[in-house]
Amino acid sequence: MSAPNRNEPCPCGSGKKYKHCCLNNAAAAPKTTNLWGVVQPITAKTDIPFDFARRTNPAHPPAYYINLGNAFMGQGNHKAAIENYRSALALKPDSAEVHCSLGYALQLLGNLNDAVECYRTALALKPNFSGAHSNLGLALQAQGNLVEATKSFRKAIALQADFADAHFNLGIVLKEQGKLDEAIISYRRTLALQPNDDQAYYNLGNALKDTGKLDEAAASYRKAISFRQDYAEAHNNLGNVYSAQGKLEEAVYCFNISLSLNPYSAEGHLSLGLVQTRLGRHEQAIASFQNAITIKPDYTDAYNNLFFALIELKRINEAIGCYQKALAIKPDFGDAYNNIGNALCSLQRHDKAIPYFQKTLTLDPDYLFAFGQLLHSKQYCCDWNQLDEIFEAILIGIDSGKAVSIPFPILAIPSNSAQQKRCAEIYIQTKYPAIHGISGSIIYPHKKIRLGYFSSDFYNHATAYLIAELLERHDRTRFEVFGFSFGLAPNDDMRQRVSTAFDRFVDVQHMSDQDIANLARSLEIDIAIDLKGITAGARTGIFALRPAPIQISYLGYPGTMGAPYIDYLIADPTLIPVEQQRHYSEKIVYLPNTYQVNDSHKRIAERQFTRAEVGLPDTGFVFCCFNNNFKITPVVFDIWMQLLKQVKGSVLWLFDGNAKSTLNLRNEAIARGIAAERIVFAKRMDLPEHLARHKLADLFLDTFFYNAHTTASDALWSGLPVITCIGETFASRVAASLLNAIGMPELITHSSEEYLSLALALATDPERLASIRQKLEKNRSTHPLFNTRLFTRHIENAYTQMWKQHQASLLPDHIYVNSNGQHEPISTLSSIIDAPDK
Repeated sequence: MSAPNRNEPCPCGSGKKYKHCCLNNAAAAPKTTNLWGVVQPITAKTDIPFDFARRTNPAHPPAYYINLGNAFMGQGNHKAAIENYRSALALKPDSAEVHCSLGYALQLLGNLNDAVECYRTALALKPNFSGAHSNLGLALQAQGNLVEATKSFRKAIALQADFADAHFNLGIVLKEQGKLDEAIISYRRTLALQPNDDQAYYNLGNALKDTGKLDEAAASYRKAISFRQDYAEAHNNLGNVYSAQGKLEEAVYCFNISLSLNPYSAEGHLSLGLVQTRLGRHEQAIASFQNAITIKPDYTDAYNNLFFALIELKRINEAIGCYQKALAIKPDFGDAYNNIGNALCSLQRHDKAIPYFQKTLTLDPDYLFAFGQLLHSKQYCCDWNQLDEIFEAILIGIDSGKAVSIPFPILAIPSNSAQQKRCAEIYIQTKYPAIHGISGSIIYPHKKIRLGYFSSDFYNHATAYLIAELLERHDRTRFEVFGFSFGLAPNDDMRQRVSTAFDRFVDVQHMSDQDIANLARSLEIDIAIDLKGITAGARTGIFALRPAPIQISYLGYPGTMGAPYIDYLIADPTLIPVEQQRHYSEKIVYLPNTYQVNDSHKRIAERQFTRAEVGLPDTGFVFCCFNNNFKITPVVFDIWMQLLKQVKGSVLWLFDGNAKSTLNLRNEAIARGIAAERIVFAKRMDLPEHLARHKLADLFLDTFFYNAHTTASDALWSGLPVITCIGETFASRVAASLLNAIGMPELITHSSEEYLSLALALATDPERLASIRQKLEKNRSTHPLFNTRLFTRHIENAYTQMWKQHQASLLPDHIYVNSNGQHEPISTLSSIIDAPDK
């Protein structure tokens, strides 16, 4: 369809005039031909005085009716004009010009079929009537018959080569058909005939922009503006081009000019808000999105971006409220239901999120990643209703190549390595695809290798607890170490410790992905280490922009990222056997003992907890698992309940994740014949005290599909034995990696039956369990798991190998770090426990 009259209601439904609403992104209005063959805008009115028309010589009645019709057209009274044109045709039916004018009037009333017939009649009478061919093209275009419209414009041009407006209108229909190169040619021909045509420059800019010729598009918009300073649409689209080029300040300038000329453009306010978001000016962006919504109350794009701007500022309840207002206007707004669900998850209100994800899927069963979000919330709540059916449906979806889930929830269900890789690839291709033209070929000539660690978790968080000492121990004669913190983090003790461990620590939370990547390049970072992977708070878009020539996934995400721009994944031989390498998109860096770094200065509080203080009974064997509740599945819970049945007086001590999971787990225990009070829940506690209370437990029971990671290290550091059942995937082999590194392979089982048998044997054989504890106590100070000095040497060896590979202009390849048989003892146990945090 052609663009509507600038003064008509906007077709978007806002109720505003088109010139005040959606004209920003439209092509300049097409042009038509009047009775005399003079080209004029389709919205123009004739300027024949009405009185003059009435005084026309009655001796020539056709002219009388023709002029009267033209005068009525000048007044905008199209119906009266039609009556007079028909009266003229009754007297002179062979007038091609009158048939053309009648068609024009009918077209303005939206009577396109009759208009087409009028133009065809005019052409039957006068085949060389170029103006009628052009107007017929416009009517056909309005009917959506772009092919025939193209033919009509070409006929008009064949008859009149200098027919500038036919070239212009041909450009419009060619662009609508996606024939951008041909449209560009038509606009250039228009400008050759009419060098000062601002509308042609504007439309040329649109076509060039759509072909990716951004510099030429910008020049074309600037040319349009040079002829018409108040051309709001050209200022707006010039801003869009600058935004696409990353010239964000220039884009803001253009959008502000456009909005000063046309303050009622909802799209203009949205565009401005998007650029302000990229500049990290979230408060300003929020105001822009709110302006867009005020102008266009059902503007879903504005609500979406307002939501995410509020989320950036951690104003989560406001973000939820924003969408709830949107739902009052548009109850079938699927994005709102999905994003409210995600916001509730960030507040750990997973039980409240579940119905929002369910509603999202009711509205659109194929909504991107919503099925996986529903699964994850149900797992956090230990809501196992129809869980097997959900597992099956999601895995079938992944096998079919559908975007049914983000990768993280898939780690905790019975999926295999191939499915986890496919899920990650689908996610990356959908959300953070590789950017064409960006490569990691640059080689920096440094004497020291520059490492950049990227995370949102540089505070009292599991990642920081694990990695702090490594950052402190890096060899500064060989490495420079940079920290890029992109999360809103409290200034707690771990934040202070980690930030001072870097040679340079940069808080980039308010910077755009592009700006962070540019900063890393300006600092000439050789190796970028992503400590988040595909987890909450990740900024994967940074790595798609290649901030460093070598990019690594480490520690935060236990699996492949499926991203072509992540070169290496740090692992070990237990985690990824050689035959499993094909299930990882990265090249594997094999550290000799375990992939997981630990802090040998981790303090255990001296406080001696009593059983009563933590809610445990005075007597009885204590099984425990302090993993997050989402890792618990019915398969492992069934085994735990069998243990409670067979070990009289025993209890199961779990992490108190949320009220809903606590209630559901107790109900699941009751359903399996176990009294609810035999399930005890541990409240959150500062790490030193949490480690101290481990002494009250007898045996740590690992989960199956997604093992204990940091929680396993905590247990082993505290002297608590961990039993695991090794699986196929990275996430299901981490505990085995840790046990191998501390010399306790006898605690690794290979089936659920073996897992149950070993747990039962240790729970009913005090001497055997005591022997295991004694071995663990000894191995903690003699084996590699907590030898951070040794680990640092190994990972630095890996960094050096990948750096040398790159310096030699070789592609990444698998790296195997040789341990050389060195198991370097760390400090004595007492000095480790008593050592204060740095």
